Amino acid sequence: MISMKIFVTGMPGVGKTTLVLKITEDLKKRGFKVGGMITQEVRERGKRVGFKIKALDTNEEGTLAWVGEGYPRIGKYVVNIEDLNRVGVSAIKRAVQNADVIIIDEIGAMEFKSREFAKAVEEALKSEKPLLATLHRRWVDKFKDKGKLCVLTVGNREKMREEILHELLKILKS
Repeated sequence: MISMKIFVTGMPGVGKTTLVLKITEDLKKRGFKVGGMITQEVRERGKRVGFKIKALDTNEEGTLAWVGEGYPRIGKYVVNIEDLNRVGVSAIKRAVQNADVIIIDEIGAMEFKSREFAKAVEEALKSEKPLLATLHRRWVDKFKDKGKLCVLTVGNREKMREEILHELLKILKS
């Protein structure tokens, strides 16, 4: 199997996580095992107050970051390394072992506060399995040589989803 690594980037709120979730559902419907983690915003009264992480195989959830005091921090957010390792890193490691496709949403500064996360990303990159990952826009330069880079916009979301799904299916069926 040819190893394929696809990285999706774009501005905040453009739909990177939604794209990954839709592709995950499409692959699962076709009988493929998808693993890894996604990051979702937590909002209160319309304001973003943090992020949660979710394992795609077990649906286990944890808190990635929240607005508040503490350390380590990225901007106004305190990063919860314990939950990131327990939920996110474990899910990536299981995906490298057992899944047909590895999902990592998102690769960015918050996540790289964890040495374990950095190691898990490295394992996913070395793996023979297809990887679909979202990249924080400031991390594009670090990863653009490691696979195919797709820049998501409101205008190309649907087309991008179809293209990425098509490419993954081509590889999974080969």
